[in-house]
Amino acid sequence: MAPQNSTPTPPGGSTKERGDRSDRSYWNWLLAVAVIVPLLTFVYNRTEPRLAGIPFFYWMQLAYIALGVVATVIVYQMTKKGS
Repeated sequence: MAPQNSTPTPPGGSTKERGDRSDRSYWNWLLAVAVIVPLLTFVYNRTEPRLAGIPFFYWMQLAYIALGVVATVIVYQMTKKGS
């Protein structure tokens, strides 16, 4: 019988050959803002001011979507490796 290798090689070669990156960046903490801020309902639990007749609660939810997109783009740009 052939000796068993205790650590299997990932598909595509070793991790160094594939150029795996570490996800341990402080920039990833910025994503917590996009998750935690919308959970703070006391911030937007009201109807005034209205924007084009839309209550504050609804347009603030849409603003949080934009916040999440911006945070995701910033984290992606700051943590991607150069090609």
